[in-house]
Amino acid sequence: MKVLFDHNLPFALAHGGLQTQVEQTRAALLGLGVEVEWLRWWDDQQRCDVIHHFGTASVAYLRQARAMGRPVVMTTLFTETCNRTDARLVRQGWLVRCVLKLPFGEGLKEHLQWRAFGLCARNVVGLEAERRVLELVHGIEPRLVALVPLGLSETFLKAGQGSRAGAHLVSTGTITPRKRTVELARLARAARVPVLFAGKAYHESDPYWRKFQSLVDGEFVRHQPHVEGEAAMVELLRGARGFVLMSTWENWCLSAHEAAACGLPVLLPDQKWSRERFGAEANYFTGDLARDVDVLRRFHEACPKLPAPRVSIVSWIDASRKLIAVYNEVLRTSR
Repeated sequence: MKVLFDHNLPFALAHGGLQTQVEQTRAALLGLGVEVEWLRWWDDQQRCDVIHHFGTASVAYLRQARAMGRPVVMTTLFTETCNRTDARLVRQGWLVRCVLKLPFGEGLKEHLQWRAFGLCARNVVGLEAERRVLELVHGIEPRLVALVPLGLSETFLKAGQGSRAGAHLVSTGTITPRKRTVELARLARAARVPVLFAGKAYHESDPYWRKFQSLVDGEFVRHQPHVEGEAAMVELLRGARGFVLMSTWENWCLSAHEAAACGLPVLLPDQKWSRERFGAEANYFTGDLARDVDVLRRFHEACPKLPAPRVSIVSWIDASRKLIAVYNEVLRTSR
């Protein structure tokens, strides 16, 4: 089997969890004997059995692939949308259907790409919450949706609990408004809880990054811009007291799963993704900054006695086996 990977946004412009997902999935598929290439847009001789597009492909892209007999599997991260209430998703779905039924505005409808989810051969998502978006907003039939979990590398899966000897909590991820890094830094100072932030900004001129820099005091707000490889990240996590994340929204959050694999208790935003993945195994912010000062302080104090979340975490190899089954089903039904 030959699969072409395609993606809308170069990773040089936006690093993060999706880059890890794409790269680790490709490596795992290659290890399982699947031929995987990056889609070369300039190569009109490149052939494949399946195209796996990460992100929402354009309607024109999907129609052309269908006409040429090349099924497209599409992974869209519904990061914000999947955390909305079902009631809000139903209202959003009503709006989508109303717009698509309008007898005019075809150019706008194509640009919005809402039809894409029904035109691809399969939609691959990691969460039930994301499947609900496809069902309630876009009316996608269950047979066109496959749930494939994200994985972790063997380095994390074999890490085990470390010393947890540090007095600090750790928060890993890009320094960006979606992660609410500045807000968490201010919370750490207000609660007088040391938090080590491991991550970098998308670019050095970002005003949000400069705002965060102004809060780094080396005591309650510490910063490590770069972690050299997975082994170093494991040691950084294993030495911390606990893990904390306060992002506006997520859809799976590899960082939280890495922390859990390294034996850390976690403090997370109370959202659909976190409840689906961690349930009662995690600690949660309230969403009220005044109250969350106390939440952070109490979590920090309790961490030495708190266990790591007992959640299902698979390897990228196991996740990719599920993905291969999706590819095979697509090929079987598209013939």
